[in-house]
Amino acid sequence: MAVAGVTGGSMAGVGFLDRERIIAKPGFNRWLVPPAALAIHLCIGMAYGFSVFWLPLSRAIPNADPSCSGLTLGGALFTTACNWRVADLGWIYTLFFVLLGCSAAIWGGWLERVGPRKAGFVSACCWCGGILVAALGVMFHQLWLMWLGAGVIGGIGLGLGYISPVSTLVKWFPDRRGMATGMAIMGFGGGAMIGAPLANILMNTFKTDVSVGVWQTFVVMALVYFVFMMGGAFGYRIPPAGWRPQGWTPPASKSTMITTRHVHLKNAHKTPQFWLIWAVLCLNVSAGIGVIGMASPMLQEIFAGSLIGLPGVAFAQLDAGQKAQIAAIAAGFTGLLSLFNIGGRFFWASMSDRLGRKNTYFCFFILGIVLYALAPTLALMGSKAFFVLAFGIILSMYGGGFATIPAYLADIFGTQFVGAIHGRLLTAWATAGIAGPFVVNYIREAQIAAGVAPGPQLYTSTMYILAGMLALGLVANAFVRPLADKWFMSDAEVTALQAKTAAANAGPTGSFGIGKGGFDAKAAMAWAVVGIPLLWGVWVTLENSLAIFG
Repeated sequence: MAVAGVTGGSMAGVGFLDRERIIAKPGFNRWLVPPAALAIHLCIGMAYGFSVFWLPLSRAIPNADPSCSGLTLGGALFTTACNWRVADLGWIYTLFFVLLGCSAAIWGGWLERVGPRKAGFVSACCWCGGILVAALGVMFHQLWLMWLGAGVIGGIGLGLGYISPVSTLVKWFPDRRGMATGMAIMGFGGGAMIGAPLANILMNTFKTDVSVGVWQTFVVMALVYFVFMMGGAFGYRIPPAGWRPQGWTPPASKSTMITTRHVHLKNAHKTPQFWLIWAVLCLNVSAGIGVIGMASPMLQEIFAGSLIGLPGVAFAQLDAGQKAQIAAIAAGFTGLLSLFNIGGRFFWASMSDRLGRKNTYFCFFILGIVLYALAPTLALMGSKAFFVLAFGIILSMYGGGFATIPAYLADIFGTQFVGAIHGRLLTAWATAGIAGPFVVNYIREAQIAAGVAPGPQLYTSTMYILAGMLALGLVANAFVRPLADKWFMSDAEVTALQAKTAAANAGPTGSFGIGKGGFDAKAAMAWAVVGIPLLWGVWVTLENSLAIFG
């Protein structure tokens, strides 16, 4: 409802948020825009790390009512006497990504009209406000408030924050579309690397005999995130209509897969190309998110005693203390996968500028099929290094898929409505966020019910089914073709849409100099603000992941 109020015009008179107020002036350095996007994405990326709160919250009441063992999900929403189960809290994670996809689809068109600053502002209010509402839920021990605050309101903030820089970056970097979106979207993958260890430090600081320190941590993180996200929102600038980097002219395209024209938002979803790319993203994400969801138990059950110097000792033969040891090591594996996820977002998106978007996705699917098919063999061999490397590459392509998709859409549909089209396409992520973990968990449970003991064999069928998902994605990607002329807007329609932006920049200096240059002092400072926390998160993750190899 908060977003509806903004879109309904309650903020229409706030000039400093208007799109027309953020058109860059001559001499503006375009390298200031990616750190603004990163400031927002690193904050909302904590959605990936929210599981750090589940165990502390599951024991928030020291002496819970002993009659709580038969608690239903409905009862858990309103109980004040029983501890919440991890499964009850896990629904917040599902709400995050369902609401992210839905809100991006619903308000993507609004974002294109009002510009990234207003969208970033609303995103900060929703994400940080939602965390504060969740803090109230913890204080009063009301799970429904947690769901409403973090899951629903925060999920809307996730969607708006995630798509806020996409269209802007594609327009600022017509010469490097993939790299530009990769720089920003890697922040979403890296947010948990900063947020999760920070949350642990804060919870340990605030916890007492009667409090696990979660609500206080929520308050502090919400305030810190609000400052960073506002800095990002007010750092956004958009280029004037038709702007190009000084000295750059579009090369004669050797590929018909890159259009110089534009498709209107109202027509994009009517094309078969939209739904083929939707399937490409959904299947790539379904396979990858399934691995993320089962990474920790998978490593523990496959390698078991060998993780702590007891080769040949199966998972079922370990005592409680040994299982706790390998659980800590598996957490390092999860962190290492996060590093590959982040690195892949920048690496593969940048590579797509050279390979082409369609060929990059062919790499994802072919390599992924091979690696998933090899995974059972690597597990049976007991090769930890090769197993970890294989899944690291798989997760790099999972992240790379997210970062490459905006450029893929810009190539096919043009840049005029790419942010809104990307928002609608993110319903594929919402679908995959439900389907991927459901399929993977169901297969595992079916294997256990069939008498398969924890070990390499428990995941063999899973790997082959995930490879099958990628094979379907490969087929969908092969059918993506350039759009027919009938789908593109006329030059007159595009000119009318861009009239406000063009008029605002009219004058004798035109757009000369905008985006000229690279890393000046101001840009270096902006990058340091987002880069130093990110490097700290990388260091902590590497330190924890070294335990895998003893």
